[in-house]
Amino acid sequence: MKREIKNRVGAERRGRRAEALAAWYLRLHGWRIVGTRCRTRLGEVDLVARRGKVLAFVEVKARSSSEAAEQSLDRQRLRRVAAAAELLLPRFGKGAETVRIDVIHIVPRRWPRHLVDVWQG
Repeated sequence: MKREIKNRVGAERRGRRAEALAAWYLRLHGWRIVGTRCRTRLGEVDLVARRGKVLAFVEVKARSSSEAAEQSLDRQRLRRVAAAAELLLPRFGKGAETVRIDVIHIVPRRWPRHLVDVWQG
């Protein structure tokens, strides 16, 4: 039981660190972070970012390898992110002309990988 809690705490810490790295990566590329860990009854969005009239709901995946990162996001998880994004749109979407779902992979000793507009519902 204690090991399980310790593992969960470690995973939570790694997730927060990955989200912070992803946020800085986006900022360095001209994005403004307008929301973090936005929870809804249908799911959670890790980051909400805006650049001009583009609004991106961003899922962050931290994995030990590029291959693991590629495999970490399935259609069901993306569907939950899309459902949460739909509920969050009234809160963040004012003035946005383009709304999309992006993914950022965080892998040790590699630059973050930003996948643009991954959801085609």
